[in-house]
Amino acid sequence: MIIAAEYSFNRGKEVIEEKFPNLFNEIITVINSADATVCRTKASKEITMPGKMLYSPVELNNQFKKYFHPLGWSNYKVKCDYSNDYYKNGYQPKSIGRTPYRDMDFVKDKVGIEVQFGKYAFMVYNVCAKMTIFKKLAGIEVGVEIVPVKDLADQMSTGVSYFEQFIWDLKQRGVSDIDLPVLILGIAP
Repeated sequence: MIIAAEYSFNRGKEVIEEKFPNLFNEIITVINSADATVCRTKASKEITMPGKMLYSPVELNNQFKKYFHPLGWSNYKVKCDYSNDYYKNGYQPKSIGRTPYRDMDFVKDKVGIEVQFGKYAFMVYNVCAKMTIFKKLAGIEVGVEIVPVKDLADQMSTGVSYFEQFIWDLKQRGVSDIDLPVLILGIAP
């Protein structure tokens, strides 16, 4: 794959280049090593493109795991301990079920990475909330968000968000004083 576009949110590119140049080089190497050709495995069931072979988000993510893990990048998972202190009038919740958690796709030293081939809301959540949360929970100082550019998103199921849309919204939102520096990389096959 290639890096087709990049956006430095809150000085994300500057921070990673200044403080973590070796890790930045690893990220570039992984993206360039990921083989998109083996990820076109999803047969569309959508009315607008029945039977068309699309890029599978699961297979794309597997490519990143294949190359990040041997370099020492690992998933960082934190259990969520929900409080009952906020329920009113004696309300007692039933079991939540599985133990809830939050996780970041890849963390190494003080760099956190999210690879996102999902809906728009997940991209915004990753940069505007999750990166800040993992600054506190995992000690990350800079984040990297890897997302498809529109050309790649058009070759995936409908509803997958893309770099261009995401950046427009971030620029309109602006930077908050709690935002972590994040480098957003738009990738293409």
